[in-house]
Order: sequence, then structure tokens, then C-alpha cells
Amino acid sequence: MKQKKQTTDRYTLADLDNWGKAMRAVKPPIRLGVFGDPVSHSLSPQMQNAALRTCKIGMQYARFHIRANELRPALHALEKLDFIGVNLTVPHKITALASVDEIDERAARAGAVNTILVRDKKLIASNTDGEGFLRAIRNDFSVDLRDLRVVIIGAGGGSGRAIAQQCALENCERLVLVNRTFEKAKALADQLRPFFAGPRVLGPAARLEAVPWDEPSLRAQLAHIDLLVNATPLGMKPSDSTPIPARLLAPHHMVFDTVYGAQPTPLIRAARDAGARGANGLSMLLHQGALSFQFWFEREAPIDVMRKALAL
Repeated sequence: MKQKKQTTDRYTLADLDNWGKAMRAVKPPIRLGVFGDPVSHSLSPQMQNAALRTCKIGMQYARFHIRANELRPALHALEKLDFIGVNLTVPHKITALASVDEIDERAARAGAVNTILVRDKKLIASNTDGEGFLRAIRNDFSVDLRDLRVVIIGAGGGSGRAIAQQCALENCERLVLVNRTFEKAKALADQLRPFFAGPRVLGPAARLEAVPWDEPSLRAQLAHIDLLVNATPLGMKPSDSTPIPARLLAPHHMVFDTVYGAQPTPLIRAARDAGARGANGLSMLLHQGALSFQFWFEREAPIDVMRKALAL
């Protein structure tokens, strides 16, 4: 099929409402995408489009700038259009649960959605963030979650909840949940408590805790932590501060920032300055994207091609 135009544009709800007109000059057609606000930073299109070309699937994947109050009509527009599915990013992962028709076990467990399949005019929700995070940690640090003591900053958000759930499923040594709204972290800890009933860690530290997002609380925890995860959007803007004070980082820490960009985030720079190992969210993007591809097409994703598209 001759390609008249491939797109790197951002589309909107208004475009979805007039999709025939928006697609008039676009070949192959856009039948996949990512909904977010912001969304211009997303590297999902270059990764997924490389996979689609390699598999000779005649469609494209694009960015959609969808605001919080536009999510429901945007999702319902997909049911009427010839879409295969979409990914969801900030701020849609939790609120999307109220707008889908079916929720699979992964999404139900995480209480959040990052992947939607459109089938028989129904929206079927899944979540590949947790498994993508698990694979990223293995890839970036050559360790398994089950062997680690983990603190998650931003545990109340969509990515944070999925990551926390995965840590619990893997029976990690210890899990500390931190969120700006402490009640959300505490509620998640209560939900995950059955996973941590057995003793594994020697010493006085509890296997599962929710703590306030302040320096004294974090200082007390980080001596008993191996892996620090930033699951907040902090770091997406160059002016952002680190989610924790840089002075709390130590050489024994592994630092994983779900935020990615052309330059290291403030947290990754701080980790390197402290002599700690750090990794950004590109490897998680790769693995959750490959799992999304598999969910949409019921076939293995060409992960080496997707990795190359991200320049990993």
C-alpha cells in the first residue's frame, strides 16, 4: 500500500468527532493511539509504528491530546470508528475505569487502565504497566523484584498503583508506599496487606508501610530500601524538582524514574551524583508497549525493532 502521508501530528476530540475529514489524506489509516494531557512528549508512536511496519499491518499509531473532561466522549467515539485500541497516559489511567465495558484481571487488580482494545464495539480494558515495570527492572538492574525492598513515590496514581500491585504479586521483600494524599497510600497498603502476611525481612522494619511524603519519613525509610521508584509526573518539565531531596540518595540505591525524555530527569541526575544506579522509564515504555501490541493483535511484538526505534 502506498503511503500518502504518515503522521506525527497530535489529534484532538474535535478530530475524532470529524474523523472522516481528518483522515482524508492519511494513509495508512490511524487505528491506534495514545490519549493523554500532555501527550506531545510520548515516544509510543515511533515504537508502535515501527512494529506495525515490520509486521506489515496497514495502519498507524498517533498521539491524541485529550483533556480530563474529554476522556469519556473520546473513548466512546472509538466504539463508532474503525479503531483497534489505544493506550492511556496521565491523567486518564484511573478515571477510564468508569468509561469502559469490560475490565480484565490486570486492570482490575491495578485499579487503573493503560491499554484498551476495541472489539465488537466494546471497550476492553487492560493494564500492562506492572508487567512492563517488572521486565524493565530485570533489564536495567539485572535483579528481580522479589529480592528487593521498594519505595514508590506517587503510589496513588495509575502507574504507581500498577507498580505497587506488581511488587506485591512478586512478593518483594518490602514495599513502602508514598503519595501526596496519604489516605490513598494507606488505602492501597490495606488492599495489598494479604500479600505481605509472611515474614521475610529480618529486623524491625515492617514488610508493608504507607508513609507521608515528607523528608523525615523518607529519611527513616531509605536506609531500609534498595529500589526507589518515581511514579509521579515530576521530571516531565525541566523546571521540576526531584520527588525526594537529593541528599537522601545513597550509593546503594537503585533509582527508577518512570518519566523519560531526551535529557536525564532531575532524579536520575541526583542518583548519579550520589553514586547510585539510575534508569529512566524508556525500558518500561518498551515492555508495556510490547505487551499492549500483543493484547491488540494476539501475536508477539517485534520487541527488538521497537527497542531500536527508541534508540535503547
